[in-house]
Amino acid sequence: MTKEEDRESLRDIGEGAPLYMALLHDPVYNRRGETVTAAVTNLDIHDLARAAMTFGIRRFYVVTPVEEQRTLVHRIVGHWMNGYGSRYNPGRRKAFETITVTSSLEEAGKDVERETGSRPVTVATGAALEPPLMTFSELGRLVRTGDRPCLILFGTAWGLAKEAVSGADRRLEPISGVGEYNHLSVRSAAAIVLDRIRKNL
Repeated sequence: MTKEEDRESLRDIGEGAPLYMALLHDPVYNRRGETVTAAVTNLDIHDLARAAMTFGIRRFYVVTPVEEQRTLVHRIVGHWMNGYGSRYNPGRRKAFETITVTSSLEEAGKDVERETGSRPVTVATGAALEPPLMTFSELGRLVRTGDRPCLILFGTAWGLAKEAVSGADRRLEPISGVGEYNHLSVRSAAAIVLDRIRKNL
């Protein structure tokens, strides 16, 4: 199957504009608030690919400017797409079909535009984003009634750096818990965000 045929085979779940998501490893913050490039983790790739498939995400972009890290992701994906992993766990192989590796968010956005014919609306997520913020209800309405694809942005480490957030078209309201503590893993946060988007369609 060619790459283009593979794209055509990806399912859309629900109505409205197609949904995409990107996991950015740069620019993100470390625990000291410094802007860094974070390392790719195997667990993030697996769990977010499964979330993407579960919630009907058209494509899941793993974004890192580090060539060695992109090579690592390709190796992991290859194991589950073509190696022993594809035979051991066919369901995981299906989830990994959503993954595309890019060196930048710009590259991911251009890929979405090539696929859909429209520049995506980028939506930043995070635990401490500043207003103006879009509610989940508003985002659901945008997806339901919009004519442009939506690209949801997640950050590794301690979240998206200011320059990544400021470049986004929208900022999504944070996930709120029961107290002041609010530091979910990106895997947990992404699953909650995608579930809430779908419930608001």
